[in-house]
Amino acid sequence: MNDQLGRWSQATVYPDMWADPDDDPRNSEGASPDGELATLQDFLTNYRMTLRMKCEGLDAEQLARRSVPPSTMSLLGLLRHLSEVERDWLNWISDGDPLPKLYGARDADFDGAVGEQAQVDAAYADLAREQAATDAALAEHPDLGERLGKDRIAVRELMVHRIEEYARHCGQADLLRECIDGRVGQ
Repeated sequence: MNDQLGRWSQATVYPDMWADPDDDPRNSEGASPDGELATLQDFLTNYRMTLRMKCEGLDAEQLARRSVPPSTMSLLGLLRHLSEVERDWLNWISDGDPLPKLYGARDADFDGAVGEQAQVDAAYADLAREQAATDAALAEHPDLGERLGKDRIAVRELMVHRIEEYARHCGQADLLRECIDGRVGQ
């Protein structure tokens, strides 16, 4: 006997996948979206969904479990971090005063992630709210070349940056999830 987790997947058709293609909510029938903006939005939506999938089926303690010392990274921390990042992006494109940090000082999103169901529920609510706020603000600016905010960031640059942020954290979520219960991602 050893303490190593066995690697596993719920997929049965392709055992190296997170889910069978027919059961994967990220798969859609038909052609990919037309146009650059629709394509960027589709990638962002899929990465957001992937992160949520990596967290599904875990309890509060598992979501808050740290990877390896001295890291404070956890799946719950990632949810909180991305809420904070969505708020930051909204601040970038706003001409007004910035909204305050959600969780406090630098790294509080990770440091303060504890295995309590109320905190998990709050993290999911925060993420949904902050995503919706950023999405709504950007929906008013469909021209990808338009520059917004005090720093004059292009909408295109912000969209690509958002995709990059979620993609990077989905990779980390794969490893975190595998450490928790052995489930591997695709």
